[in-house]
Amino acid sequence: MKDLVDTFQRRINYLRISITDRCNLRCVYCMPIEGISKISYEEILRYEEVLRVVEAAVKKGIRKIRITGGEPLVRKGVTNFIHCLSKIPSVKDLSLTTNGVLLKDYAVDLYEAGLCRINVSIDSLNNTRFYRITRGGELDRVWEGIKEGMRVGMSPIKINTVIIRGFNDDEIIDFAKLSIHNPFHIRFIEFMPIGSNSIWSKEKYISSNEIKDKIESFKELHPIGKKEREGPARMFKFKGASGKIGFISPFSEHFCSSCNRLRLTVDGKLRTCLFSDKEVDLKPSLRGGGDSSELERLIDLAISNKPEKNKLQEKTPRKCSRNMSAIGG
Repeated sequence: MKDLVDTFQRRINYLRISITDRCNLRCVYCMPIEGISKISYEEILRYEEVLRVVEAAVKKGIRKIRITGGEPLVRKGVTNFIHCLSKIPSVKDLSLTTNGVLLKDYAVDLYEAGLCRINVSIDSLNNTRFYRITRGGELDRVWEGIKEGMRVGMSPIKINTVIIRGFNDDEIIDFAKLSIHNPFHIRFIEFMPIGSNSIWSKEKYISSNEIKDKIESFKELHPIGKKEREGPARMFKFKGASGKIGFISPFSEHFCSSCNRLRLTVDGKLRTCLFSDKEVDLKPSLRGGGDSSELERLIDLAISNKPEKNKLQEKTPRKCSRNMSAIGG
């Protein structure tokens, strides 16, 4: 089986799949208080259709799958879907990103279905601020879910936090401290201009280097070699710490030259770059009688359109027009 390689000789082996654009939170930097216009149920791919795409993709060289949303745990049948994914022999790495609200209820079933690891998005460790940021989320419930995930054996548990100046940057050291006594991967992500997000500005942006400097004002960080499953994050740790600290820097140190991913949107578009609106629509083939070879051809077509780099480095950064909930966070 040949590797899936794009025109810039990057090996593409990672597919992120959004299974729903629905979410049970309304985070202030992600969507307006009234929510966003939802994609109709008829337009959302059925699980059987997603599985057909995955089966074609693994033939081309995809080995790593991440389930995203919206909030993937709000979609009915998600554990059975993950069980089906885990039975595809060539899928070697199966993970899920969640806001953690429903994790306590699902952790056992998810783990038994074949899900070994999770990413949990948390943007504040203060209960009141978390409630305000998420417009109603309960931080204690999220932590109960994380503890349940640890109890059943999910590892590693990655905690993703988007740092925004004047918003939550006063909690940087508190997040970093979580890695001292817990086996978490704490990952600091630069704020990006995506979708209906209306609060992004250069003034609110804070670089990974600035975040790292702030952490090192508390305690020295030591670089460590990263494994493939750690993705684009630059990895560090405190001496003697149980966990790790990572920095994901799409603005200040973009990782386009090593990008290995595709994204399948909730409505069946194959997207090769978060900041390029070029998409290949798989739905006509899926619902019009196309076979596996046709899906493989469309995957090749998408790969041929994968750009060399994103547009974030331009003087006026190009905004991603689609909402992250549809693309897959």
